[in-house]
Amino acid sequence: MGLESKLPGFMMSTVERMLRWARKNSMWPMPFGTACCAIEMMSALSSRYDLARFGAEVIRFSPRQSDVLIVSGRISIKMMPVLQKIYLQMPEPKWVISMGACASCGGVFDTYTLIQGVDRFIPVDVYIPGCPPRPENLVDALIEIQKKIDEGKPIETPA
Repeated sequence: MGLESKLPGFMMSTVERMLRWARKNSMWPMPFGTACCAIEMMSALSSRYDLARFGAEVIRFSPRQSDVLIVSGRISIKMMPVLQKIYLQMPEPKWVISMGACASCGGVFDTYTLIQGVDRFIPVDVYIPGCPPRPENLVDALIEIQKKIDEGKPIETPA
């Protein structure tokens, strides 16, 4: 007879496992949308795709209250210091989603004014390809981050 039968109604787990469960199911995204990818990000938050069912319901426009940064659209050289400051203001643990071709690699805009991938300045956890990517892709990216959290992979902080 196991311990489960002696204690009905009780659940046994570790504190670390419960903490990972809570983090996974209550992520607060910080949107940084600058172009057409931001429209698709708004679609993912609508009732049709409902990002809230994955625990990312509370969209925060304050980096101090966020743990997932969604960078979508073109990022100019003048905007990059702002994005870096937002990233540094987010509390640990934090994750970054690079949404779309422009944020991931510069897309079709290979000019001197635009950054050719935000991963040159801030660490990116999940890349979403496309120009612009579909809202389902953002849902898949959020699920990928939830898998990383659930696996308990160490959080890598840049030097």
